Amino acid sequence: GRNFAAGMSGGIAYVLDRDGSFPDRCNMGMVGLERVETEEESRMVRGLVEQHVAHTQSLIGQGCLDQWDDTLSHIVKVMPLDYKRVLEEQELEDAALNQVA
Repeated sequence: GRNFAAGMSGGIAYVLDRDGSFPDRCNMGMVGLERVETEEESRMVRGLVEQHVAHTQSLIGQGCLDQWDDTLSHIVKVMPLDYKRVLEEQELEDAALNQVA
């Protein structure tokens, strides 16, 4: 769509952006765009695609899995700014609690 993430206040979306046009079609007022950075997150996203293929027999999804390294380089992580702030605050609180314990 032309206004992706309008009203998005929580959660994370992963978008396949093969042609690099996604930022132009995203409501950037409420979200930031990131890359999948950790191996753990990469495995989680791959698992989501695997589930999609298992349920839909999607040939496009299977192609994404077959060329996973290339696919991963085109996946955009859409993160609501407020949600990211809350997660970061929780991480700081958890770190402080662990330091005290």
